Amino acid sequence: MIASQKNSQDKKGPAEGVNATANKPQQISFFDKRTLKDLYHEIQSTYLGDERTWIIGYSGGKDSAASLQLVWYALSELEPDKRKKPIHVISTDTLVETPVIVDYINNTLHLIDKAAEEQIMPFKTHKLKPQINDSFWVNLIGRGYPAPQKTFRWCTERMKIRPADKFITETVSQHGEVILILGIRKTESMTRAQVMSLYEIKGSVLSRHSTLPGAFVYAPIQDFTTNDVWTYLLQNKSPWGNNNRDLVAMYQNAQGECPLVVDTTTPSCGQSRFGCWVCTVVGKDKSMESMIDHGQEWMEPLLEFRDFLAGTQDPERKHEIRELKRRMGFVQFRSEKSSKNKGISEPEITRGPYKLEFRKKILRKLLETQDMVRKEGPDSKEDLILLEELHAIRKIWRTEEGDWQDSIPSIYHDVTGSDLPLDPDDIGTFGAVEGKILQELASKYDVPHDLVTRLIDVEMQNQGMSKRSSVFGKLDKVFSEDWRTNEKTIIEERKKELELKRKLEEMKR
Repeated sequence: MIASQKNSQDKKGPAEGVNATANKPQQISFFDKRTLKDLYHEIQSTYLGDERTWIIGYSGGKDSAASLQLVWYALSELEPDKRKKPIHVISTDTLVETPVIVDYINNTLHLIDKAAEEQIMPFKTHKLKPQINDSFWVNLIGRGYPAPQKTFRWCTERMKIRPADKFITETVSQHGEVILILGIRKTESMTRAQVMSLYEIKGSVLSRHSTLPGAFVYAPIQDFTTNDVWTYLLQNKSPWGNNNRDLVAMYQNAQGECPLVVDTTTPSCGQSRFGCWVCTVVGKDKSMESMIDHGQEWMEPLLEFRDFLAGTQDPERKHEIRELKRRMGFVQFRSEKSSKNKGISEPEITRGPYKLEFRKKILRKLLETQDMVRKEGPDSKEDLILLEELHAIRKIWRTEEGDWQDSIPSIYHDVTGSDLPLDPDDIGTFGAVEGKILQELASKYDVPHDLVTRLIDVEMQNQGMSKRSSVFGKLDKVFSEDWRTNEKTIIEERKKELELKRKLEEMKR
């Protein structure tokens, strides 16, 4: 069935799922200017125009689904011997995607592969995941990174951009250049329109990729409005067997979608229906709330945990749950602000990672949440955190945090009632008994316990190495860190430094 050639600009698309904003370009329907046949011809000409491999980003949302479907139908009109150039369909799983969406995307990828084989189409799907050391839980629980927020979105680069860029870069190295098909639209926002225009190639439907050499971008729906997308999807059946009306249901009261992210110009998914269930970039997860309201009550523990993480961003709690110094080992101060008293600057410490004891609390609560989801949800084996992540966190705690009592296995056993499966790469170190002795000695001789623990751990990690010269540099780095623990003393010393600096500047004048 062919999509309508003209859509009313005043009519809201079905289950639009995006709040209207003033920061959007004028909404002019694509079908007021061009026909679907024209677009199919453009896709065919671009596909046949060179030997560059195609990569299609699929997130499960309406825009990526429409782009993939357009390409599929356009190429299906070609003779089989002309559609030989491979098309890779990539979808990124951050490992913290909303479970309902994970199931939907997994099923869709399976259907795409099956339909491609049956219909002799050149599509092949790839499920991309971040490296374990880049995962959300290894960074948040293992290294203590605070829950993401607008000013510190550390998750996007590690969990979304790197896996996609790695696949694109490897494909470029094999084939020279690639064309990346993305479901992005100029009508999303003025900012999106400006960014897309910035990389356009004059006289071509392609654009340059913002960061990756050898990669070009083709956006077949760049001039579609939201209404155009829905009209096309609802008037044209999915060629791989999905029911596009399921998308409508999933978008009811949703806040948009989370596209495949390949660079830092892509905005936060935030309250997206197709985002991470742990996302704390926004104040409330309205999409998860909507899912629960529409019958997915088993997701309530996920929402409660997400709100728990969001609560850690409260400035009043930072002194309780976050370290004085940053991960690089030094106390960092914000830009100094003038004090009302005597004109002396008032230092303000920029807090570091979550304290180890609080990270233990987070892990325990996460495992409890996982247990509830397994009991109440549709999948009795649902993993909110992977065993590989637990092993990576355990290693970080034991080698960087001095967790000689080896907390991970005991927390795991307390919550699940089972023993944590052994890690084949487990490293040997001291235990709880040695830790207690060290604590007593450090207290007796007034030496920072954490300092001595770190020094011993560095020595342990370098045992058996043929060349041990590097160990001295590592030990020196530990010594150079800030080991002060009294916040008031640190602030008073900082005040004295600032006052001395002020006096020196006055003398220079």
